[in-house]
Amino acid sequence: MKKWVIVILLIAFSLMLSGCSEQKEEQSETGNETSEAELKNIVQTAIDAGSFNTLVTAVQTADLVETLSGEGPFTVFAPTDDAFAAVPEETLNALLADKAELTKVLTYHVASGKYMAEDVVSMGNITTLEGNIIDVEVTEEGVFVGGAKVTQTDIECSNGVIHVIDTVLLPPENTTESENMSL
Repeated sequence: MKKWVIVILLIAFSLMLSGCSEQKEEQSETGNETSEAELKNIVQTAIDAGSFNTLVTAVQTADLVETLSGEGPFTVFAPTDDAFAAVPEETLNALLADKAELTKVLTYHVASGKYMAEDVVSMGNITTLEGNIIDVEVTEEGVFVGGAKVTQTDIECSNGVIHVIDTVLLPPENTTESENMSL
């Protein structure tokens, strides 16, 4: 029975993909769909979305704009402004003041490679640029990455893909820890 629930969830999640893309592919005058070259990079896509202002500020503060605007490809698990608002102000201010720690937190949200939602749900975990591993769980409540719920998927960018999450992830302080942490 549990196997069928997971199969149904995977099918539902896959169907959800088509309606969740932030950047709609547009038809050109010749009838061709937008090419990957016409998509914006991860940073510009996040800026244009309007719901990742704190994330963009953090990326700028950590001097990661050039990296995340570069060739990639990258998969970004992007916390929304609401996710950052749930972080205690003191903690957020401390992160913004400590560039090295901020860089660790931000790169814990990024994986090397372009993993669409259908790829993510079939993975048991993902290795982040920060170096730790984030668990991927598919439950009756949805898909969770590092304990954060994935709320939107497959926002395609010229250099990768963004999946929206509802929580800011924190890497384990001890890199030998296997348990994921989130705020």
